[in-house]
Amino acid sequence: MSTARTALETEEHQALRAAVAALGKRYGRDYMTTVIREGRHTDELWAEAAKLGYLGVNLPEEFGGGGGGMAELSIVLEELGAAGSPLLMMIVSPAICGTVIARFGTEEQKRTWLPGLADGSLTMAFGITEPDAGSNSHRITTTARRDGDDWVLTGRKVFVSGVDIADATLIVGRTEDARSGKLKPCLFIVPREAPGFGRNQIDMELHAPEKQFELVLDDVRLPADALVGDEDAGLLQLFAGLNPERIMTAAFGIGMGRFALSRAVEYARTRQVWKDPIGAHQAIAHPLATAHIDLELSRLMMQKAARLYDEGDDIGAGEAANMAKYAAGEACVKAVDQAVHTLGGNGLTREYGLASLITASRVARIAPVSREMILNYVSHQSLGLPKSY
Repeated sequence: MSTARTALETEEHQALRAAVAALGKRYGRDYMTTVIREGRHTDELWAEAAKLGYLGVNLPEEFGGGGGGMAELSIVLEELGAAGSPLLMMIVSPAICGTVIARFGTEEQKRTWLPGLADGSLTMAFGITEPDAGSNSHRITTTARRDGDDWVLTGRKVFVSGVDIADATLIVGRTEDARSGKLKPCLFIVPREAPGFGRNQIDMELHAPEKQFELVLDDVRLPADALVGDEDAGLLQLFAGLNPERIMTAAFGIGMGRFALSRAVEYARTRQVWKDPIGAHQAIAHPLATAHIDLELSRLMMQKAARLYDEGDDIGAGEAANMAKYAAGEACVKAVDQAVHTLGGNGLTREYGLASLITASRVARIAPVSREMILNYVSHQSLGLPKSY
């Protein structure tokens, strides 16, 4: 299946895309489904991707990274997804946590975490969503209070990916402003084995190597240097992580959609029940062509968002990243649905590896923020319409 992307990408990006595609092909969907069925993690793929420098491609060279940005990291995740073996923790560990620490962390935090995040030997989870806050970060109730030189965190988080394999979790909490008394967001690095840091696995219908957890922070005591960056720059630091999260979620969705579409196209080319293969019939061909167009358009917006972010335009990147995530989520769901429909009964068999994507494709619509909240963002920020809340 041809993809018209060479004119927009540098030779370096094209080479990276080809190399990661080759890695993904060596593993593929069969590897991923086997890992899920056996209850394992994608340790082999994670380690090889790290060894080749793909996991830390966005992190600073001085700390062992590739010195690139979201443009490069999104290529890695998209191509692994297109091969049927995406690494969800790439969204969390190098993209969100690595970016926040690289931009705002102390020198000690950078030295402690970035080399390990880059070479895959360390992994970090990200906790922001709460049971009663949902997508509304302003309603976060996890609080941090000072106790001497320490911080003490109390609260709950839900739908936190990969806590069981993460060495620490970057927790979004709120501290009280000494002057105004208002709560303001701050980010804290919480080690996995910190006393009072409890986790419970959420029973999900979603089948993935990465498990989802509810976290309970029961007076978790942290040293002063657990706070990332400046206590007064919480919102800036938070959105520095959320924009890469949206860009990478778009890459996740585009990759998954491409994988499903490629399976459907291959089937439509060869499946023959009348004189010609079923792909010759417009009722089959046109929906697949539409899915391809939607995925390509989504990639364009993702590339725009990545470029704006890498150039330091956080405001411009925020709008583009939200649009990219929305477009990719919609395109992914439609591509998977059409792929399954193209295969008919075969689309629901384990052999073709598409049925499990019916559930997985919804992730790009729901997380990390729902499509409705993105439409709210565009309504207010892009169009200037009044808020209803």
